[in-house]
Amino acid sequence: MADIFDKIIAGEIPSYKVYEDDDLLAFLDISQVTPGHTLLIPKKHVDDIFAYDDDIAQKVLLKLPVLARAIKAADKTITGINISSNNGPSAGQTVIHSHWHLIPRRDGDGLNDALAPTIDNSDQYDESRYEELAQNIKKELE
Repeated sequence: MADIFDKIIAGEIPSYKVYEDDDLLAFLDISQVTPGHTLLIPKKHVDDIFAYDDDIAQKVLLKLPVLARAIKAADKTITGINISSNNGPSAGQTVIHSHWHLIPRRDGDGLNDALAPTIDNSDQYDESRYEELAQNIKKELE
């Protein structure tokens, strides 16, 4: 079953495209958390970052800073940008097609707490717990 992004790629649902090539599509998010809020998606359907191969990863991750710079240059009031991707329903992913949010930020926009939370659970960790977590991840990279 095609998701909404597959339908946008196929031209079945209109979108406000800002970038397109053979592999990627970037378009304005309909929600516009802030003006200029853009989504970048691979055209090849992949559910989430866990399904990326090296080719998709390279194409998407090389385009993110290019797109971020273009968004910032298009509006002189933009002073920063949040770039995020929710991966899996437990992480808040609602459309199961990999996508990256580029949310422009402006001084005083009042969204700092909502988009850049400062959760600090460091009091629940000691050196051995940090080391165990780090070693478990490192082992998976070998």
